[in-house]
Amino acid sequence: MASEDTGSAEAPGPAGASAFDAGQPYEKHPQVAIRPESFGALAYHYGNRRLVFLKAPALVRVVETLGDFPSAAAAVAAHVPDAQRETYCQALSGLLASDVIRAR
Repeated sequence: MASEDTGSAEAPGPAGASAFDAGQPYEKHPQVAIRPESFGALAYHYGNRRLVFLKAPALVRVVETLGDFPSAAAAVAAHVPDAQRETYCQALSGLLASDVIRAR
């Protein structure tokens, strides 16, 4: 669902990075720009210069609206069918490790 230009977005984050918890509030990192594409979007982090592919339009909507919901789980529930929610939470975990999203 999400991948970096040099590997998977599910790669471990920096030392001391917190684990993703869907019950907690998150937001798109302010240094990340999202460019819509036919497959989903490209997310570019101006701070660490990482390019991440968001491979589903629903994932783009989740990332862009994370800050509007009390938790990541609520954002996923608003945009993703029940059967796919775990997959999207795994993608968000990778996006946290890549600093595309951050805890609020």
